[in-house]
Amino acid sequence: MFDAPLDLKNARILVTNDDGVQTPGIELLEKIAREFTDDVWVVGPQQDNTGAGHSITYNAPLEVRQFGPRHFAVDGTPTDCVLLACKELLGGKLPTLLLSGVNPGPNFAENITYSGTISAAFEGTLLGVPSIAFSVNGRKPYCWDGPARFVSDIIRRVTAVSWQKDTLINVNFPNVPAEEIVGMAATRQGRRKYDQRIACLEEDGPRRMFQLDWLLPDLEPDAARSSETDVEAIGNKIISICPLKLGLTDGSLIKDLKRVLD
Repeated sequence: MFDAPLDLKNARILVTNDDGVQTPGIELLEKIAREFTDDVWVVGPQQDNTGAGHSITYNAPLEVRQFGPRHFAVDGTPTDCVLLACKELLGGKLPTLLLSGVNPGPNFAENITYSGTISAAFEGTLLGVPSIAFSVNGRKPYCWDGPARFVSDIIRRVTAVSWQKDTLINVNFPNVPAEEIVGMAATRQGRRKYDQRIACLEEDGPRRMFQLDWLLPDLEPDAARSSETDVEAIGNKIISICPLKLGLTDGSLIKDLKRVLD
């Protein structure tokens, strides 16, 4: 278990994302982190790494560029950024807390497996650092005033309780003005049907060029204002706060597998 409450006033906070080091979401998150402590470090990817998942760069060197005090851009993935930050760039002292985001676009339901934003928090968790990921649902234009108003309060609340060391916190905001947000709720991961659009851009003999894209269905509000899952919460303009575990084992199937394998 992580010790709680975290001493945020004396914390070392690492801020990262998957969109790039000079994007509105990470700049907002850094600003909020500085409300708690002066010991804030920003280590993010040089380019947009949306959809990078938990990938890591093995087959090429990684260029790191320092563009300000405690500010670094990495020519790699979000996982690369967290590894370099915790193992090298922060001088060997682990952060007290890792904040990833704020991502423009949803990171809940099945989408968490693709998310570089969440994967940065996964890597922090693997390294023993309490980690929180933040995202805003929907499409452009994004309403940043919701995260601006509520992120600091969420950080205070979730770091006031202990959670298991193999768990991270995944926060998603409905893409509505702050005054339209109904509340916040602890949720579990839901299911949301996505569709992928594949367009053939060019065909030249055996060579073809394709473009992949997501078709995101609109979330319909529930008259009961349910918030059991992250999908339901977002559909009802409720901030979803979902604890995610690293372990993916289906324990219910082990007994049957042992029987047929033995």
